[in-house]
Amino acid sequence: MLTHEYDIVIVGSGAGGGTVAQELAPMVAQGARILVLEQGARLEEYEYTGRELEMSSALYHDGGGFLTADGTMTLAFGRAYGGSTVVYTGTSLVAPDRVIREWCVAGLDHADIERRSHKFMAQNDVHFLPRVLLNDNNKRFVTGCARIGVKAEQFPLNLRGCKGSSLCNLGCPNSAKMGTHRVQLPNAERAGVEVVTRAEALRLEERAVVVRVHDKRPDDKGLPSAWSPGDHHISARLVVLCGGSIGTSALLLRSPVTSGIPRVGERFTCHPAHILVAEHEHDITNDVGHPKSYYVDRAEHDGFVLETCMYFPFTTAKNLTGFGEGHSALMRAFPRLQMILVLACDKAVAGNRIAIDAAGKPVVHYAFTPDVVRSMVSATRMSARIFFAAGALRVHAPSAAPPLIERDQAYRLDDLIVERNFLPGRISISAAHLMGGCAMGAEGSAVTDSRGRVHGVPWLRVADSSLFPDSVEINPYLTVMALADRVAEGIRDDWGASS
Repeated sequence: MLTHEYDIVIVGSGAGGGTVAQELAPMVAQGARILVLEQGARLEEYEYTGRELEMSSALYHDGGGFLTADGTMTLAFGRAYGGSTVVYTGTSLVAPDRVIREWCVAGLDHADIERRSHKFMAQNDVHFLPRVLLNDNNKRFVTGCARIGVKAEQFPLNLRGCKGSSLCNLGCPNSAKMGTHRVQLPNAERAGVEVVTRAEALRLEERAVVVRVHDKRPDDKGLPSAWSPGDHHISARLVVLCGGSIGTSALLLRSPVTSGIPRVGERFTCHPAHILVAEHEHDITNDVGHPKSYYVDRAEHDGFVLETCMYFPFTTAKNLTGFGEGHSALMRAFPRLQMILVLACDKAVAGNRIAIDAAGKPVVHYAFTPDVVRSMVSATRMSARIFFAAGALRVHAPSAAPPLIERDQAYRLDDLIVERNFLPGRISISAAHLMGGCAMGAEGSAVTDSRGRVHGVPWLRVADSSLFPDSVEINPYLTVMALADRVAEGIRDDWGASS
């Protein structure tokens, strides 16, 4: 096993790891050696082809098909230089004041989160897209919302030079998305931070990380790792975990030095979601333009958010309920489909948690609470009304029986879309906003404090979405960056005090 020594090792390169790397980078000029480890590969620009199965395999854990323990929900999270910031749509929202107050974490307030969020909004060129990049899928959503009296808001997006390829979830082929792979990581590397890709963190030891560097296979996308294949032992004065809710929790659980920390893996939330589609009479532009430009926020009172979306043929096919001719007919209508993504704002509950199996691999236990089911059904009803108000001929609603609702049945939506038909395992449910597992809070009842310090382990920090003590009720990306900025600031302060 090869050995290395660094001052600071950052495990993960997404919204958390990329931010910490950038914010600590000035310390390199003062003599600090800083290393970022990323399990995924660093792709070259020409490798972003937009081919669904090819890019999913290259950029997501398990190709985007990681299943919960009972198989009722698919979890999507990135595995690449830049983490999940490579494969999300760029939505950049500040955490609601109400949510931060409900978290009730000592030392954390909304004003600080808001200030830091705006810092990264400016750095990542967050803005509203011009109308020319808003396709019919988005415009019909706005029209439908207006006709039923629902407020639709436009997403601010972290894009620069968007060409409307609609391939955001497969990695932007036009280098327009300002994820950490475009902004924070290059900034850090220019300042002297080292990044090693294809490096899987196996376990933590006392002030050390053991990783396995994987060789590049002939059919793999991306550059080879800067380090030789095999196991490496990396000593560090400080380790910062930024592997995401699942990755960070699993690493702590399978490491003997940290496996006894209480509460690790608990308080997991994920905004369970499913895709609704509606067929229109004529073709609509749903495969060009930005796919996720508008949303309806009913989180506070109704527990759900609606978002415009446009997914690819394979993803769409697996999300449709049914089989045979009915399924085929909807897929043949793909150019005429309008889509809405329904997200439930779940709450942390006992039992929904991250664990590991006998081999140390992550296992996610998740049960849908009555509140989540109620929110999903209410959101589906509202989405169906929006579809029909926008001119749809028929709506595919998984929690209806039968799932295809014709226009002349629109008056019966409350009778057709009901909770008893919301059957996890029978309908396709997914989640990409993975949160919790190393929640902030007081020692004994939480894993970390408000600066990401792991209780009882002075050389260890956490700076990713696992810090969330509960759902943030929006896309977590910008909140992760704000929290990571706080963690990095605390590291700089502690470092200066100990020097």
